[in-house]
Amino acid sequence: MDWTAWFDAHDYEIARQILQRGVGALAFVAFLSTLNQFRPLLGERGMLPVPELLRRARRLRGPSIFRWGYTDRRLVAVAVVGLVLSASVLAGLPQLGPPWLPLGVFLALWILYLSIVNVGQTFYGFGWEMLLCEALFTMAFLGSDQTPPPLTIVIAVWWLVFRLEFGAGMIKIRGGREWRDLTALTYHHETQPMPGPLSRQAHLLPQWFHRGEVLGNHFAQLVVPFLLFVPGPVGSSAAAIVILTQLWLIVTGNFAWLNWITVVLAASAVTDSAWHWLIPAIPTDLGTDAAATPVWWAGTVLAASALLVVLSFWPIRNLLSRRQLMNASFNRWMLVNAYGAFGTVTKRRIEIVVEGTLAELPDDEAEWREYAFKGKPGALRRIPRQFAPYHLRLDWLMWFLPLGRMWEPWFEVFLLRLLQADAPTLALLDTDPFDGAAPRWVRARAYHYRFTTHAQFRETGDRWVRTLQGDVVPPSGLG
Repeated sequence: MDWTAWFDAHDYEIARQILQRGVGALAFVAFLSTLNQFRPLLGERGMLPVPELLRRARRLRGPSIFRWGYTDRRLVAVAVVGLVLSASVLAGLPQLGPPWLPLGVFLALWILYLSIVNVGQTFYGFGWEMLLCEALFTMAFLGSDQTPPPLTIVIAVWWLVFRLEFGAGMIKIRGGREWRDLTALTYHHETQPMPGPLSRQAHLLPQWFHRGEVLGNHFAQLVVPFLLFVPGPVGSSAAAIVILTQLWLIVTGNFAWLNWITVVLAASAVTDSAWHWLIPAIPTDLGTDAAATPVWWAGTVLAASALLVVLSFWPIRNLLSRRQLMNASFNRWMLVNAYGAFGTVTKRRIEIVVEGTLAELPDDEAEWREYAFKGKPGALRRIPRQFAPYHLRLDWLMWFLPLGRMWEPWFEVFLLRLLQADAPTLALLDTDPFDGAAPRWVRARAYHYRFTTHAQFRETGDRWVRTLQGDVVPPSGLG
């Protein structure tokens, strides 16, 4: 009996190509985001400096090559190496060699990004950070073009998608009442962290459509994930449903690479036969000419698969718990994590607007000018832009401020940097109203934002209506 008959997944060669190249592409975006934003946020003169973290922390969140010292130059080196390795995977270069070559490249990417996340503090505290780490580790064991895809790792990816989708579904059912009475998406398109170009149009759809959205979400996250484990047309159809629901989230919002990586991972359940049915030009025998799987490689894959099985105990227990954790890692290596998002939906959108003035005194005569952010709402007529899968970390954390986190330490430093006209900090913004000059005073005000109706838009041309709620940081200067 040929022992590879149960080990090799010949009908998932296209799935492997999508997985490796897709995760590589998103890793490239993640390292690019780090290169552009890490230093003003977390660097030597950042809002939450990593050197300060290393001085006061007895133990980091997990392993990091920065444990032995951080410099901005070292961070740049890590990000650039990550970009080069990610680009090579996207081009398919390591996959042309023996299986140990993509293994080494993906494990290197995993260690590099894990090192960044584990010193990234609140700016890297998002669920998709650990999701990317877990995906990079798992992709390492998919092998190269010289061997067939290993079935145990393909199943491990299905298990990852299951935890991602079913975990999010259970968080919603156990969370806010709005998910159970089907009203969640009446608010969510308007109050989500960073709306996209079509978010307003989605928000203005009729109520019956929003209720259908919630029902469709529950079906896609609570029922469909179980079908991923049925090989053949059933699993392929389940993957298609997951992909379509994620595409709707992509066109109506900006959730960094969360939805994009879910699309890539869900493609693991689509067989080559299904791709051939959809596009007849695609051959059905793509993986049949690969060499036999070497024993050493099979042993390596089985060892990794066994590790993932053992580590699955904690997320399974979490899924069954009434106190389910959302976006939690149960080990320092961020493997086999628990996922979930938006267990509750905010009903009102409160935006923190930061302003500055050149006036000697911050009185009623002062002219206050607004700082414009790249992604978060500001100017009433501006169309929200599409940034995902790129992650605007400062804009995202600005959304959390009104949700009981107004006195975050980084925000005080951010205001200080504005008073200093710090160029790296200003580069994180869309526009500097003072063209590089230092304001004498800055303040932060809370506004209630809501989308305009069709009639209001026709009358004013505005996409937002806002109402002042009050000052949350009074006028403050360097003195």
